[in-house]
Amino acid sequence: MTASLKQELEASIRAIKDYPKPGIVFRDITTLLGQPRAFRRAVDELVHPFAGNRVEKVAGIEARGFILGGAIAHQLSAGFVPIRKKGKLPHDTVRIAYSLEYGVDEMEMHRDAVTAGEKVILVDDLIATGGTAEAACRLLRQMGADIVAACFVIDLPELGGRKKLEALGVDVRTLVEFDGH
Repeated sequence: MTASLKQELEASIRAIKDYPKPGIVFRDITTLLGQPRAFRRAVDELVHPFAGNRVEKVAGIEARGFILGGAIAHQLSAGFVPIRKKGKLPHDTVRIAYSLEYGVDEMEMHRDAVTAGEKVILVDDLIATGGTAEAACRLLRQMGADIVAACFVIDLPELGGRKKLEALGVDVRTLVEFDGH
């Protein structure tokens, strides 16, 4: 990725101080999504390493992963798999619990969303602590998916999420990094 593209993407992401609690700087990609050029370039950059490869599915984590993942799946001529919070999908699901800062939550996907051996890319807007992405990887692998990579627009490296996924043997790709939380 060129330095100018990195600067363009960084400039298109809004920083909201003290959200959702004091001391946190929330990195909001809705501003990037609202800028046609930045959105297109971010999706193109996430797609580029996989163009021409056989990727069968793109799995997106609720909610911003749906937006990015749908666009990436379209460009790769792949199917899309929504990974959602528990109770949001209408058919037979598989579920996994994961830790939050103050407790436990669960995410799920349709049992028939992937088949054993399918090549899948996992997508979300941001990797922070990695808890949600790690659970999504475990869920996909539980169903036999071959995770080609996990892709994010933003990495917050101080929080260690990338390392958590790499420890699972998952290739992690990000476009920009920000210090802090």
